[in-house]
Amino acid sequence: MLKRRSARNGGLLQGGNAGTSAQASSSGLGGSDHRAALQNLQQTAAQRIGTRFKMKQRLFSFGDDFFITNERNEKVIKVDGKLLRIRQTLIFEDMQGRELYTIKAKLIDIRETMVIKRPNGDRAAVVHNALISPLRDRWKIDIPGGDDLVARGNILQHEYKISRKGERRPIAEISKKWFRLRDTYGVELESAFDAPLILAITVTIDMMAHA
Repeated sequence: MLKRRSARNGGLLQGGNAGTSAQASSSGLGGSDHRAALQNLQQTAAQRIGTRFKMKQRLFSFGDDFFITNERNEKVIKVDGKLLRIRQTLIFEDMQGRELYTIKAKLIDIRETMVIKRPNGDRAAVVHNALISPLRDRWKIDIPGGDDLVARGNILQHEYKISRKGERRPIAEISKKWFRLRDTYGVELESAFDAPLILAITVTIDMMAHA
């Protein structure tokens, strides 16, 4: 079990119902205000969907829709997968059909770096393949305007943890030990974090590691 921790800036939830009001008024905003409204909308989507999730291994290989469920077996995130000849696209949506994040990757360079974007095109995270070894992998996740993250552990076996850069305490744990199904693994994270973004990062790492 991960210990809970109060929210900080950068990719974290701010609480409240800001996302609902942001959705209603974002069309009339511009610049940084519009960006903040979109971020609030994404953060609101993460507030009540849970902190433990069931994931499908190698989700990117399906090329169709997939639902991420929480510990109550509720569908909380829809992943719309589109597999084209040279490009893979995954769109993360809440259960109301609102776009949260998008992953686009050219299949020829999927192993090195992948970008996760917000609906307005801004970068939410950039995942780098930093080090792969027989016993322990390390991946860098850049969070523009927030705390950069690091993933450490056995990525190929879905046994690793994600923490803030420079810290050892994990903010998310990925493991297959919670499920008996071979193609299923779990994600557990702190309640303060943007759950859809962490899930998008987890899927991105899976895509890159098994490309």
